[in-house]
Order: sequence, then structure tokens, then C-alpha cells
Amino acid sequence: MTDTPAIGSESSSLLASPSEDRGFLLTEQANPASDQLDQLSTDALVDLFIDEDRRPQEAVFAVRKALSQAVDAIAERLQGTGRLFYLGAGTSGRLGVLDAAECPPTFCSPPELVQGILAGGAPALLRSSEGLEDLESAAVADLQERGFCSDDCLVGIAAGGTTPYVRGGLRYAKELGALTIAMACVPSEQAPLPCNIDVRLLTGPELLTGSTRLKAGTATKMALNILSTGVMVRLGKVYGNRMVDVAASNSKLVDRSVRILRDLLGLKREAALSLLERAQGSVKRALCMGSCDLKADAADALLEAHGADLRAALTSQGLSLPIQG
Repeated sequence: MTDTPAIGSESSSLLASPSEDRGFLLTEQANPASDQLDQLSTDALVDLFIDEDRRPQEAVFAVRKALSQAVDAIAERLQGTGRLFYLGAGTSGRLGVLDAAECPPTFCSPPELVQGILAGGAPALLRSSEGLEDLESAAVADLQERGFCSDDCLVGIAAGGTTPYVRGGLRYAKELGALTIAMACVPSEQAPLPCNIDVRLLTGPELLTGSTRLKAGTATKMALNILSTGVMVRLGKVYGNRMVDVAASNSKLVDRSVRILRDLLGLKREAALSLLERAQGSVKRALCMGSCDLKADAADALLEAHGADLRAALTSQGLSLPIQG
């Protein structure tokens, strides 16, 4: 038996005050395909979810132009002094934090370059604190605490497009002259957001009505994957399809680094590991050392002269590396 949670003073206050009817939002509408969800066999339920989960990919495909525009605009700012921030509440905010957290180990980017800001901070990662999303001013305070400025980029993520926390953050960023990107799963006419680039992932009503951690969350994660990876590619952190800025910080990543050196330089595993050690764990430095027959300091100087872009550095020496499958 599950106890019914007591309604505290904050919840009582919310119940006593008039609230906005959000039933018109695409993400809040009921999906007729699941109107008998609780009566389906388990096999039928699983099949239904799998069938519906084709929609996130279709939704991402439909906004490919906006995503392309966002990648180029973010990369341009990050090539200067700008940073990228994800801002959201609940599932949307957690997805932003997840994407930001994956950038340093994947691309060896400084932790401050891509940051995720979640309403409620770190405690909200593990425990729901959705009430905090109702405060527009909280987003402004959170951005100011990070020193957010006009050089930076803000991706405001709100599945239903009405989250005051996200709306307040986007408005503040836009007023500063920062690059603002809205990411929502409802049409703009249902929930307009202040932004320079509007990304609308229209995944339709959820099988569990209003549960945007489902299709909306899947589409959002897909879009963020494209956004951050595309930006890092444009910043020269990828050669071919290899993550040449990977940080060799554990056994798995050391192995991946060694295989990159083996594949691109044609080295045996032992020689690749030795080169990686001489390059102090930096794959990009090791590739530059191995292909140009340089010591670490000279490889660093060559890379620095070409904005840390390995392909540009090698091209300047009349070199390129073969990409093998």
C-alpha cells in the first residue's frame, strides 16, 4: 500500500491560486493510440512504444535547418570567448546537464565551455523539484552566478514551451545580446519563446499523457547530441570520425586513444601506447608528433599556430591521415 503524500503549504498555495490551462499544448494532449494503455498485453504495449518512438527521429529531421544554423552560430561564438549554456527544468534541464557533462571526456573541452543549468541545481538531478521552474527570476540569478554575458550562447529547453524559468532565462540572454536558441516540443504559435533560433521538435502527444520524458525527451536528447557534436566538429576536435581530443582518463579511453593512433598512423599497439605516453595522454598531440616527426613542444606549437585544428596543421605540412573503417 502506498501512502498518499501530505499536501504542504507550498502545494496548498498552488492549488488555491488560479492556474493556466495548458491542455491546448501538443505535449499535453491525449494520444488516441494509447487510450486503452492499461488494458494492453505487455507485448502490445512494448510494440506501441516502439512504433511511437519513430516520431522523435522524424521530428529532428524536420528541424535540420534550424539545427544546422544553431551549430554554426554557436561554433562562431565559441571560437572566440563565448561559452555554451543549456538551461531547463525537470527532464529538459537534466538532459542539458547530461549533454554538457559528456563534452569534457569526449572532446577534452574545459568544463566551463559547455555548461548545464538546472532549476534547483544539483539536488534536482536526483530528486524532482519542478516547483522551481515557475520562477523566471531564478534563471536570471543562475545565469548571473555563472557570469553569463553577451559573448555566450543559451539553449533554453522546455518541452511544453511554457516554463517560466526557461522563458525568463531566454529573455534575459536576448536582452544582453547573447545568442539565444529555444528548444521545445510544441509549435511556436502555442508557446512563443524569445530567441534568435527556434527549434521545435514536434513529436506529438505522449502515450502517457503529458509525460514529456518519453518522445519529447528522446527527440531533445537527439537534437542536443547533434548540436554539441556538430559544434565540436566545427571547432576542430574531430578528425574524420575520430574524437582526436578525447581525454585518456581511464582504461577504456586509453584503449580508444591507442586504437585511434594505430588506425591513423599505422602503428602497432605497443608503439601507439609509447607515443601516447610521450604525448602525455593527448591523442591530438600524438598524431601531430607521429605524422610530422616532431617532439611534443614542436607539435604543440604547430597546433597552436592553426587554432588547435589537426587537419589544418597537417595540411600546412602537406600531410593528411588515412581514415580507415
